[in-house]
Amino acid sequence: MHLPSLLYRVYERRLQCEIEGSLLPQHVAVIVDGNRRWARSFGASTEEGHRQGAAKISEFLTWCEGLGIPVVTVWLLSTDNLSRSPKELDALFQIILGVVERVHAAGYTVKLAGATDTLPCDVVTRLRELEESSAQGAALTVNVAIGYGGRQEITDAVRSLLKAAQAEGKDIAQVANELTPDAIGQHLYTRGQPDPDLIIRTSGEQRLSGFMMWQSVHSEFYFAETFWPEFRRVDFLRALRDYTRRERRFGA
Repeated sequence: MHLPSLLYRVYERRLQCEIEGSLLPQHVAVIVDGNRRWARSFGASTEEGHRQGAAKISEFLTWCEGLGIPVVTVWLLSTDNLSRSPKELDALFQIILGVVERVHAAGYTVKLAGATDTLPCDVVTRLRELEESSAQGAALTVNVAIGYGGRQEITDAVRSLLKAAQAEGKDIAQVANELTPDAIGQHLYTRGQPDPDLIIRTSGEQRLSGFMMWQSVHSEFYFAETFWPEFRRVDFLRALRDYTRRERRFGA
């Protein structure tokens, strides 16, 4: 084994020991940023950057499963991304389908999170098939955020709440009087799940870009400098170590 590889293994093991026995996040959300910039830095195509990023997602999920983290949300495509060129989007949709198919094949529970009406019909049909046929109650639930925007999610949640109230014969005054944060929360894409304890963004950008606006009120944030395709297990362990060292007050 080469010396750099040996040192890497030693450091990884050290980080693993530092978080053992600590309370780890029960829901980790990740903004997989930097695929295109990674590709440019190597003179590779944008499509290759997305493919390398897709491969990293499968690796990342095995790390989460191995550490006993039960819920992961991965932001694969934002509503803003839908304005990209048709050529890039066509390739990206196929790469995303490949990601979800691998998540399905790994035996994880697949949950879609996003405005699917903004996606091509054939893509939505296949995604729904994978979601409905995925394992239920698996050790790891993977929310795949596709066509996702934080404002859109809240808008969709309120719309869903109003439609449900209408179906129950309630008038607008009654809905207004009964409206609570919990009521809206029951109509989010991630309803029934714990809010993310830790949100990671790669590529050095220090903003959430509207990701999980409602759910992140008490989340811890970690910004990694590395581009997503180069994100290593030691980078993830560093994020977890940082998380375990923080005192979470939940607004208190």
